[in-house]
Amino acid sequence: MTIKKIILSILTVVAIAFLALSLIGSWTQPQIQSRLELYQTNLMLHAAELQPENLAADVAEDGTDGSSIAQLALGKEPFKAALIQYKTAEKSVQTNLEQAIAAAKETSIKALNKTYQIAEKNPITAVSSEEPEVENYQVSAAIVKLEAFLDEIELRIGILQAKVGEQDAAVKSWEELINSEERRINSGETLATAKVLKSLWGDRSSALSSDSEALITQNLDGWFRYQALGKLYEVRGEESKLAELQESEQKLAEKAFYKLAIVAAIPGIGLITGVGLLIFLGIQRLIKGKESLLMQNTDVAWEIPWGGEEIIQVFVVGFFVIGQIALPIAIEIIKRLTNIQPASLGVRFQAGYVLSSYLLLAFGGILVLYLSLKSFLPLPKDWFKFDWRGGWFFWGLGGYLTAVPLVILVSLINQQIWQGKGGSNPILEIALQGQDWVALTLFFVTASIAAPIFEEIMFRGFLLPSLTKYLPMWGAILASSLLFAAAHLSISEVLPLAVLGTVLGVVYTRSRNLLSSILLHSLWNGGTLLSLFLLGSGVN
Repeated sequence: MTIKKIILSILTVVAIAFLALSLIGSWTQPQIQSRLELYQTNLMLHAAELQPENLAADVAEDGTDGSSIAQLALGKEPFKAALIQYKTAEKSVQTNLEQAIAAAKETSIKALNKTYQIAEKNPITAVSSEEPEVENYQVSAAIVKLEAFLDEIELRIGILQAKVGEQDAAVKSWEELINSEERRINSGETLATAKVLKSLWGDRSSALSSDSEALITQNLDGWFRYQALGKLYEVRGEESKLAELQESEQKLAEKAFYKLAIVAAIPGIGLITGVGLLIFLGIQRLIKGKESLLMQNTDVAWEIPWGGEEIIQVFVVGFFVIGQIALPIAIEIIKRLTNIQPASLGVRFQAGYVLSSYLLLAFGGILVLYLSLKSFLPLPKDWFKFDWRGGWFFWGLGGYLTAVPLVILVSLINQQIWQGKGGSNPILEIALQGQDWVALTLFFVTASIAAPIFEEIMFRGFLLPSLTKYLPMWGAILASSLLFAAAHLSISEVLPLAVLGTVLGVVYTRSRNLLSSILLHSLWNGGTLLSLFLLGSGVN
C-alpha cells in the first residue's frame, strides 16, 4: 500500500467519524420546521384580523363576498386553530427540553464519576481538577434556546386564550410562567412581560408599570404585540393610540392575507401539478415501456476511466476534509485572531459570511476534483455536460414539480418520527429572521446559484456516474442521494433530502445534462427562501 493510500484511508475514517458524530449531534437540535409552522400561524393570525370590506376582492363574480373568501382561506375559527398549534408546539418543546436536561445531567454524572476514579488513584490530581456538581450541571446552548422558545410560546398561549374568551386560563398560563422564575434559565424581561399581561387581562386594579408599553414592544412581535398593545391602550383609555393601532393592523392584515396565499400556493400548485405529472409518467411507463420518458438513456452507460481511489479522494478530501474540517478550523482561527463574531454583526454580514464560506468550499472542492481527474483529460463523452440546447428546462421544471408531492409526503412522515428534533440548516433560520433585501439577495446567490452549481457538479456530475462502475443505475442514484442528504449534517433532513436527491438523480441520468438538475435544485432552494422571507415578514 502506497503512502497516498494510507493517508487517504486515514482521512476516510476521519471523514466517516466526523459525519457520524455530526448527524448524532444534530439529534438534540430543534428543527426549523417547528419554527416555520408557528411563523405560518402568526401570519394567519394577522390575516384573521382583516375586515371583509378591506379585502381587495370584496365581491367575486358569483356573488361571494370578502367574508366568505377570508373564511375559505383561514377556516371558521382561526384563533382556536392557532391556540391548538401553539399548545402542540409547547408540548413538543417541553419534551425536547426534558430530554436535553436529562442528557446534560447524565453527562455531568459521568464527569463526576471520572473525577472520583482519578481521586482513587491520585487525590492531589482530583483536588486540583474542577469537580462538576450534579445538581448545578452546565447548561448547554441547546437547553438555553429551548428554554427561551418555551417561555415565548407560553407567553403567547395566554394571549391566544384571552382572544378566544378563555380569560381565566390565560391568567393561569401567565401565573405559571411567572412562578417558574426560580427553575427557569430565561426569566428577566419575559417574566416582567407576563406580569404586565396578567395585569391587563386579570386584576386591572393592579398598577401597570410605566415601562409596560416598552416591555410589550420589546418582548412580543407581530399579532401578539398588537393584541397586547391594543389591550393596554384600551385599559388606559388612550383612544387615539388605539385607533391608530387598529388602522395599522388592518394594513398589515391585508398584506398578511396575500402573503399567506402565496406561501400556500407555492407547494399547493406544485403538489397538484406534481401528482398529475407523476400519474402521467406512470401511465406512460406502462404503455411505452423502454421508450417512455422515465426510461430515457437508462441503457446508455458512462465510460469511467478512473476507479474507487479517485472517487474517495474527491469526496473525502475535496468535500469533507476541506469543506467540513479544514475550512471551519481556518475560519475559527481567523475569528479568534480578529475577534470577529459573525452572529453579532447583523444579518447582512452573516449573509456575506455564509456566501464567502460557501464559495471557498466550492473552490476547494472543484480544485480537488480537477486535480484528481487531470490525468484523465480529455474526459469521455457526456461527462459534466452543460448543453443549453434540448429539453433541459422542461426536465428541470418537471423534476421540481414531481419532487414537491414526494418530499411533502416524506416530510410529513419524517415529522412524526423526529417530533421537532434532528437539527436543520442554520442558514434557514438566519434567512427566516432576517428581513433585509441585501441579505436576502446574498442568501439567494448562495442557496439558489452557488449551491446548486457546486453540489450538482459533485453529486450528480461526478459521484453518480462514477458509482455506475460498481452499481446498477438505480443503486448509484440511491447511494449518491444518501450521501447528498447526509452531507447536510442534519439527521432529521436525511429522508426528505434523500428523496429530493433521488429525483435530482433521475432527472440527470435521463437528461444527461447538468443544467436540468441545477435548475431543479435552484427552483427548490429558491422556493424555500421565498417562503421563509414571506413567513418571516409576517412577524413584524
